[in-house]
Amino acid sequence: MPKSKLQRTSIQVNGQAIPVKIYHEARRSIRFSIGKKAAILRMPTYLAAEEQKVQWQRFSLWVQKQINARPGSEDVYGKLYEDGDTLVVGSRTYLLSIEETCNSTHSGRIMGKVISIKLASQSNELQRKKATQHLLSRLVAKDFKPEIVRRVMELNHLHFQKTINSVNLKFNRSNWGSCSTKKNVNLSTCLLFAPDDVIDYVIIHELAHLVEMNHSSRFWALVENAMPDYKEKEQWLKENWPKCVF
Repeated sequence: MPKSKLQRTSIQVNGQAIPVKIYHEARRSIRFSIGKKAAILRMPTYLAAEEQKVQWQRFSLWVQKQINARPGSEDVYGKLYEDGDTLVVGSRTYLLSIEETCNSTHSGRIMGKVISIKLASQSNELQRKKATQHLLSRLVAKDFKPEIVRRVMELNHLHFQKTINSVNLKFNRSNWGSCSTKKNVNLSTCLLFAPDDVIDYVIIHELAHLVEMNHSSRFWALVENAMPDYKEKEQWLKENWPKCVF
C-alpha cells in the first residue's frame, strides 16, 4: 500500500499565508529551505504518514522562526493587500480597490492611478493572495510598458544598435530578465521596484546578449563598456531582491 502524502499548501506566519512546496524524493535526509517562491520541505519517499506529520511540525516551526528572524520577509511571497491600500512602484503610487465577488474567476483593471481587483470569494486566502499578486503585476506592467520599451530602445541605440523583435514585461521571480535567440527582450515586473539605474543595468545586460549569447569575458566587456559601475547595480539586486515583489 502506498504511503499517504502530505497535502499542505501554506503555513500561517504573522497572519499571512506562506506558500509551501513539499517534495518526496529518493533521499535519506530531511531538508528545509526558504526559496524565492515558497518555503520548501524535502523528505525521503519511504517515510510513514506519522513521521511525515512529525516532520511537518518541525518544518512549520522552522519556517516561523526564519520569517520572524527577518521582519517583513513574509512579503517575499507577496503582500496581503486590503481595500484602500496603496501600492508604490517606482515614482508611481496606485490606490487599490479590492472586493470579493461571487464570480468564479479573479479579474482586475487599471484606471489612471486606481487599480480595481475583483476576487472570487470561494477561493482561499493563499489563492486570493497569489491572484492579487499576478493581477497587480500584469496591470502595473501595462502602465509601465511604454516607458520601459522607450528606455530599452534608447539604450540599444546608444550602445548596441541591434535588432529587437519585442520587449516584454513578465511576472518572473526566477530571474530579472532574459534575451532569446529570437531577439525578444524579457524583463521581470519585479524589476519595476528597483531604481532607474538598476533597471538600466538589467536592460543593458540583456541587450548585450544580442551580441554575445553567453556570459563570456567578451560579454562582460560589453556590459562594462556600457555601464562601468555595473557591479554596484548587481550588488543592489542581491541585497534588495526581497523588497522587489508585488
